[in-house]
Amino acid sequence: MKTSPPGAQAETLVSSLLQQQGWQLLDRNWSCRWGELDLVLHKNMQLLVVEVKGRRSLALGPWSVNPTKRRRLGRAISCWRAEHPMQADWLLQVAVAVVPLPPAQGAPHWYRLDRLC
Repeated sequence: MKTSPPGAQAETLVSSLLQQQGWQLLDRNWSCRWGELDLVLHKNMQLLVVEVKGRRSLALGPWSVNPTKRRRLGRAISCWRAEHPMQADWLLQVAVAVVPLPPAQGAPHWYRLDRLC
């Protein structure tokens, strides 16, 4: 039996946790020329874009999304919204979910990204 890579497992975990809270998955690993969006979800006319980071050490958590990655993320979100005009005006939230990978343990750590550039 083939196992999923740790990053895919982390995305599956985060997606499942959010769906348990009522979020509906719109896209997973959506990409355009500017970058990739790990998870795009919606609930009550709100969009949630989640960058998922699987880490053995949680020390670098939110800093793993550096300014260059934030710019690419912002451009990818703009592309996604252009391709999905029905959701283009919905309130947008962007978060980083840092998922502990073995030997680290515990629940994902969540960080909200207020600025993408």
